[in-house]
Amino acid sequence: MQSKTKSQLLTWFLVSLTLGLAPFHPEPHIVGKIRWVAGGAIGMTGMDWFDLVFHGFPWVFLAYWLVKAGLEIVKK
Repeated sequence: MQSKTKSQLLTWFLVSLTLGLAPFHPEPHIVGKIRWVAGGAIGMTGMDWFDLVFHGFPWVFLAYWLVKAGLEIVKK
């Protein structure tokens, strides 16, 4: 795996753990938003959807970099 890929993978891992989960107490914010959507998203406003995307994008990019790193390993 290239050093640039490792660096970006580490970066998105740390961003996912901090921004993706903040605030941490009483439960990670993204978990509450996902439960809300799974329950039918009744009462969600535009700000709630924005918040879901805001806390979810680090996880999407982390998944992207994990797949990219996996493909680099498979190519070798």
